[in-house]
Amino acid sequence: MPSERPILVVGGGIAGLALALGLARHGRAVLVLESRPRFETVGAGIQLGSNGVRVLQRLGVAERLRAKVGEPVALTILHGRSARTLAQLPLGAWFAARYGAPYWTMHRGDLHEALAAAAAAEPGILLRSSCALASVRQEAAGVLATTVVGESLAGEALVGADGLWSTVRQAIFPGAALRFAGATAARAVLAAEAAGPLAEPRVGLWLGSGANVVHYPVRAGKEIAVVVIARQNGSAPGWDNRVEAASVVARLAGFHHSLTEVLARAGDYRQWSLYRLPPLPSWSKGRIGLIGDAAHPMLPHLAQGGALALEDAWVLGQLWRDEHADLALGLRQFEAQRHARAARVEALSRRNGHLYHLRPPLAWARDAALRLLPASWLLAGFDRLYGWRPD
Repeated sequence: MPSERPILVVGGGIAGLALALGLARHGRAVLVLESRPRFETVGAGIQLGSNGVRVLQRLGVAERLRAKVGEPVALTILHGRSARTLAQLPLGAWFAARYGAPYWTMHRGDLHEALAAAAAAEPGILLRSSCALASVRQEAAGVLATTVVGESLAGEALVGADGLWSTVRQAIFPGAALRFAGATAARAVLAAEAAGPLAEPRVGLWLGSGANVVHYPVRAGKEIAVVVIARQNGSAPGWDNRVEAASVVARLAGFHHSLTEVLARAGDYRQWSLYRLPPLPSWSKGRIGLIGDAAHPMLPHLAQGGALALEDAWVLGQLWRDEHADLALGLRQFEAQRHARAARVEALSRRNGHLYHLRPPLAWARDAALRLLPASWLLAGFDRLYGWRPD
């Protein structure tokens, strides 16, 4: 390592690798600690609006991904039971012109691979796998992290970028507990030739009573990522629980056969429960801080979890770019800059989830509004979301 006391980043996912890249580009030494045996991702698809893509461009990662992404031309909202189109919002060239960067859909594995490759090429970044954190404590001039095998690692500061089930969050705020959000999600990826009408270059959003389905192209349109979200009473920990396709399709009783017949072809799905985190007292203690889902987990109804993780990484990297920066102060400034936006996006995502799963008669009013309101009016409400810029 270029420094005996690097910045420690716990978590080798989107947030952690993006932060490491941002810091290394300013000459900071970074040690990324990943608990899993390899730097790889679990998941299927991810959507990134212009706010997230713009960060990838600044980090020099976008070109690594360009040949593998999907570039949907529209978001089509459909009535789950009848398959009738309720609204169609432009993406593609219109979206890129309005917000200055495109709307991309991609496989999480491709995004993670691009970030990991870029990080591995940086001499200031050291990637350590099979390195689970046991404890962390403040020191006079930094932090000391201890792994589960008893290794001690000293750093100038430590950032928990370790996601929903953050070990770092638990260490500094042991009373913070996740709350089940009353729904589960199941994901799968289909070959485009098996996806039938779902293989079009668009994001499809199907609305139904107590459930919704999202699908979009990944890997340059060769595959279609599918997510099924449905209300459920019980929860189960984990991000990668296997579930049969028949079980997933059974949650979509009443949805149109043109959708359910395709979803049944996907083979096994991977399922996870959705959770919310009540607001934390703060996102840091001294030189130990949190970013991304470790600080403010997002429900998936706005497709902004990955984008906000990238935003967080960029902002903190800028605040810490000076080697003489007060790192504890930088963490407080980071929260001051980011808290209101994260809270607003989290609230919008919860609201969308409620709207997506409405039952009649409220669902009828929602559907009528979607049919009657101009697409330009609907999209204007997202200018603050997608118009965010790293500057």
